[in-house]
Amino acid sequence: MAGAAAPKRERVRQHILSLVRGRAAGEAIPSERELSARLGVSRPTLRAAADELVASGLLRREHGRGMFVAAPAKTMRELVPNGRGLAMPLTRGTVSGQVLGCSVGRAEGPPGRRLGAAPQDLLVHVTRLWRAEGRPLSLEHLYIPRELVPDLPAHTPQAGLHAHLEDSHRSEGYEAVQSTEPVLVDETEAAVLEVPVLSPALLIERVTTDEQGRPVEYVRSVYRGDRYRVVSRLSPPRPRRAPADPVPPTPHAMAGPESVVS
Repeated sequence: MAGAAAPKRERVRQHILSLVRGRAAGEAIPSERELSARLGVSRPTLRAAADELVASGLLRREHGRGMFVAAPAKTMRELVPNGRGLAMPLTRGTVSGQVLGCSVGRAEGPPGRRLGAAPQDLLVHVTRLWRAEGRPLSLEHLYIPRELVPDLPAHTPQAGLHAHLEDSHRSEGYEAVQSTEPVLVDETEAAVLEVPVLSPALLIERVTTDEQGRPVEYVRSVYRGDRYRVVSRLSPPRPRRAPADPVPPTPHAMAGPESVVS
């Protein structure tokens, strides 16, 4: 039963998160009693899932009144696993990207080294400014080997890069290694992000590799420290169970779907 608790809580959490996304700050969501009845789970399970969103700053509780969508003090992203390693999907806020530049140059300096490219190789370099709720959030530099995307400059750079790679190379086995560290913005970054020079920021770097282990993307993003928050959700690994010996069916034992009882 303990192993089933985590998936059940995650299902409840995703449902509550969908309610949060569909409401404005300050709006109430259904009560714990109503949600537990609607989802067919116990009150403790419902409360545990809601507690995660309260701790993440997406919900707030008011004693005697219920739960309400919290006002977003910062744009928030959550580290969660998807099919291609760690990604950072947005959980709140309206985000838009603006391409500031797209060029092709030699694979020199850190981008070339991160991609394992020779100095004479060519890299496509796309610079984007990301805004949240209309205000500058991050300055992103994306580098990718020219040979992988020969049509990228003519292609809309805002479009999904992984989708473009999959269409071109029929490959889906992408993995990424991502790091985060505190930095201070320089003059160029400060001007684009509309903050004073030497303001605190978060530097997020990511190297993506394909299913053959070949680096296909290097991203360097500087996020405003006053507008960005990263939330990590950690779960213990589930213990592996030894497969049960098969039991031959009898006239009085019919196979059927498994049931989960809350």
